Amino acid sequence: MNILGFLIPLALLMGLTGLGAFFWAMRSGQFEDLDGAANRILIDEDEEANGQ
Repeated sequence: MNILGFLIPLALLMGLTGLGAFFWAMRSGQFEDLDGAANRILIDEDEEANGQ
């Protein structure tokens, strides 16, 4: 039972750290351009470099 006194606060601290990291990523604009990355993978860069 003594280990629960250590693990429960540790789990809460880790959860709050993850939540804080998520809100930091939201504020810094990490999730603003979701479609751009999905479309960029479809563009063939070799064709653009050759001028075709």
